[in-house]
Amino acid sequence: MQPVIEFDGLTVHLGGREILHSLSGVLRGKAIGLLGPNGAGKSTFLNTLLGFHRPSRGAVRVHGCDVSRDAMAVRRMIGYMPENEAFIAGMSGVRFVRYMAELAGLPSEEALERAHEAFFYVGLGEARYRKLGTYSLGMKQLAKLAQAIAHGPNLLLLDEPTNGLDPPARLRMLQLIREIRDTQGMNIVLSSHLLHDVEECCDEVLILNEGRIAALCNLEEERMANRKFLELETVGDENTFAEAAEGIGCQCALFSRGRMKIVLPQQIEVRQIYQLAAERGVQIRRMNHRRDSLEDIFLRAMEGPRMASPAQAR
Repeated sequence: MQPVIEFDGLTVHLGGREILHSLSGVLRGKAIGLLGPNGAGKSTFLNTLLGFHRPSRGAVRVHGCDVSRDAMAVRRMIGYMPENEAFIAGMSGVRFVRYMAELAGLPSEEALERAHEAFFYVGLGEARYRKLGTYSLGMKQLAKLAQAIAHGPNLLLLDEPTNGLDPPARLRMLQLIREIRDTQGMNIVLSSHLLHDVEECCDEVLILNEGRIAALCNLEEERMANRKFLELETVGDENTFAEAAEGIGCQCALFSRGRMKIVLPQQIEVRQIYQLAAERGVQIRRMNHRRDSLEDIFLRAMEGPRMASPAQAR
């Protein structure tokens, strides 16, 4: 699969401080989640992709184009939805999106046509002639998305796209992001502090912490590789049951009142646990079956050492 974003020893200094520290890695996902606590370097990373910050050392490429050497080509292929409002006062929605499409390189007539299409696509067709200042917060978020996709970019950067939205508007935004991912031929980078949004939309995740890579992984592969957990409440001889489970390769932890936790090896199925319980006369009153979530992956990344070498980051 062709890389979407490549970065080799990417280092960025701002205000005399090193913000990004020798990042090396390759992102190939259709939708890539960008995560990290406040101050982790997420905004600096996005602004570097956009060409606003030049690397102090190293390089970063978008679809094979070097951000420093091919800045204009990279900007034409990127659509950017900023976290904060960046509207021009007094403009109607369609006029603003047309203007932004022209800045991306489209001829005026084509930019106007694309602006109308983008407004209908995000569900704001009837409001496209209204002044942006009259829009609600949810409508402004959709207008920002419309201007980001109007010129047909190859890569869409979304910075906190659900920020401040009520639950119905948030679900609508996530639905649009998934639809763009699946039907519009665009790769997406989704920066968000909401892990659920990333888990809903993304197949790959880059986690930054203190300007370094804390984790870079394919979510589906990570979930498949992670161990399966069973949380049980039992009645009967749990010690004998636990010994039998350990005999087939499980790890067990016993707690009070028949509660226990079992870590299953990859080859062991849940039905085998039921079979062991029946053979030992143990009743399973409750069972909770789960794998690691993105939250588990994120917390583990925050606790672990930062990745520093190219081999680790790849």
